[in-house]
This record gives sequence, C-alpha cells and structure tokens, in this order.
Amino acid sequence: MKALVYQGVETLEFTEVPDVVPRPEEHLIKVEAVGICGSDMHAYLGHDPRRPAPLILGHEAAGSIVGGHLDGQRVAVNPLVSCGACQACVAGRENLCPDRQIISMAPREGAFAQYISMPLRNLVNVPASVPLGKAALVEPLAVSWHTARLALEALHPSMDQEALVIGGGAIGLAAALALKAMGLEAVTVIENDAARRAFLTDKCGQNAVAQTDRSYPIVVDAVGFGATRALASALVQPGGVIGHVGLGDESPGFDVRRATLQEITFVGTYTYTAADFRDTAEAIFDGRLGPLDWTETRPLADGAEAFADLRAGKVAAPKIILNPWA
Repeated sequence: MKALVYQGVETLEFTEVPDVVPRPEEHLIKVEAVGICGSDMHAYLGHDPRRPAPLILGHEAAGSIVGGHLDGQRVAVNPLVSCGACQACVAGRENLCPDRQIISMAPREGAFAQYISMPLRNLVNVPASVPLGKAALVEPLAVSWHTARLALEALHPSMDQEALVIGGGAIGLAAALALKAMGLEAVTVIENDAARRAFLTDKCGQNAVAQTDRSYPIVVDAVGFGATRALASALVQPGGVIGHVGLGDESPGFDVRRATLQEITFVGTYTYTAADFRDTAEAIFDGRLGPLDWTETRPLADGAEAFADLRAGKVAAPKIILNPWA
C-alpha cells in the first residue's frame, strides 16, 4: 500500500510500505480522508521525541471497513486505543489510561496511509449523508469539545457565559464552535495571522480579532506557547477558568501568583474520552457544529507539499484533509 512516511526533520516521502495486517479482533479500515494535525507538524519539525522517524503520522481519519460482516461500513476513527480495564477506563476517562496507545506513535503506525487496523470500539458509524472528509473532523473537534466541556464544568455558575479562544487554527476554531454548541453566545477568537483572521470572520462566521484588552470568564489556550499562556493568565477574569489544550512548547508563561490570589482554575486537557468522541460525532452529524466547510482537500501524494505550505504560512484554511486515493 501507499503511505506518507516521516523520514526526518521536514522530510516526508510518499512511498510503498508493507500492507497492514489487522491485529486480532481488529478491523481493516480503508482510509479515505485524514487531516493534518498540529502534532503532526510538531513531529515533522523534529519537536516530538514520541514520534521518531521513520514513522507514518496522521490520526484524524475516516474511511470504510474492509471485509467481514461490516464490509463497507463508513466510520470515523477514534485513534486512542485504551486497555478498557484500568481505573481510568472503567470511570470513562479512557484518555488517561496508563497503557493507552494512539495511531501515529509506536507501536501503531498512523493514518497517512491507504489502510489502518483498529478495534471495533474505536469506530463510530458515519451516516451516508455525511461526507467522509467531514467525518475526519470528529477527532480534532473532539479534542476541543473535551476542553470546552471541562472548562464549562469548572466555571462557577455566578459567572457570565462568555469565552475567549487564543488561536484560530483547527483546534481553536473547534473550541469556539463547541462552546457555542454548548450554549455560549459570545465567543471571541484571537488570531494574529491576517489571512486566517479574515477566513475565520468571512468563511466561519467567527468574531476574530488581532488582540483584545477585555477579560473573560473562560479563556481557552489552543496554541500552548509561553506567550499564549501569559496572555491567557492576563485576560482571564478573577475566579475564571483557563482551558489549556495547545502543546506548542514548554516555556514558562502561566502566572501562578495571579492564579493563586484570584482563584483562577487552570484545566489541562488531553485528547477526549470515548463519550466525548461520540458526542462530537453526533454534533457534527446533526449540524450543531455548523457546515464545517472550512477545510482544504489535497491528495496524500502531495502531502509533503501540504506540510511545507503549512510550515511557510501559506494556508489560510484551518485544516488540510488528505485523500490517500486521489
């Protein structure tokens, strides 16, 4: 089969690799749409020691089951494989399973390929009316759905239902959409890039700004650099909540003193639970997250160019979807 293989820093090769052999009790999935995630970009730049070359990256996938009694069933793929038996899994917090695996990290190759193998419990059926390119958005949107849910659960009921999202990429945009779907009417997105800010405003219907001096009850950092943590610390209201989902770097920035003196809650969020994944899928399928028409689709064979364009800041769309069969 064909796959896009990470071979080293800023080096990707579209090449022939061995066919996938499904693991016991797993299904072969024909990947028909797979998104480029920020974590894929971190690996591409050599910033993720968990993803050493050579490796097939990609974990935002949708496709169809091949073989067996479910042959042809269209599915969105939850890439997080947990043990199902530990305390975290039993409590419905599968994302905290100590034995969790995720495709695109050893020992599981990723979805920038024509086929992958996954357990049935990691697959969500996709209605015939939903394009698989849109179904591939379940994974990144579930990340933000999880963040939005935890931030809202942590917010004191006396505070206004209003939020600021730092970063207008796919995770930031998805956080804004999730917050609105959960009942918030006023959500502002900070995005420094003028082209992306215009895209968010004109194409995605978001209140996107270059900067703001206002403070907010909820601030979501969807970038995760020291500078954005500092900005979140400065703009969250006393008694408010910071939802931190970005993994840009490990630089300092979070203002621990202000958080202590003003009882600011900091919620670190990682991926999503299985329930969050299913809830996000349903919100996509029933239209609560909007038309989701802000992606750009390219052939997987052109994946190296897509990464280079993202690296160079040439892509206004928040998400590039790759098609392994184009």
